[in-house]
Amino acid sequence: MFVTRVLPVLGMLLWMSACSHTPNEKVVCGTVSSYLPPAAEQDLFRAIVTHIDGQPVISRPNYQLQPGRYVFTLAELILDHRLQVRPSARVVKTLEIQVAQDQRYHLAAKLNTDKIYIGDDQGFWLPVVRLEENHQCEIQTL
Repeated sequence: MFVTRVLPVLGMLLWMSACSHTPNEKVVCGTVSSYLPPAAEQDLFRAIVTHIDGQPVISRPNYQLQPGRYVFTLAELILDHRLQVRPSARVVKTLEIQVAQDQRYHLAAKLNTDKIYIGDDQGFWLPVVRLEENHQCEIQTL
């Protein structure tokens, strides 16, 4: 008799606790951005994200990510008269970022100006974090 009364009550409590999950919980995050206009006077140019941790992504201005380590694959968009490399030298490169809560990381392509790069020399650019700043970030979950 005790079991027949307690089991339905326990089952109802378990079901209610499962339903008590709020659908719009907020998850902390950091933001990685690639939308800032170029700063050619600093030899910084636009770069676009093609992959995050080896997974292809649709290019967009901001990526909100939970804190942690990520590897970004970037393609440079350097338009500069000093650059004399072949199209085959314009390869993607990776950049590892430790994303922290409420931080924004602005990505860029840094043109190396230590020498004149010609031919197939892929060393003409580096992916860099151009600017890191405080930025409140929350991911809405469904």
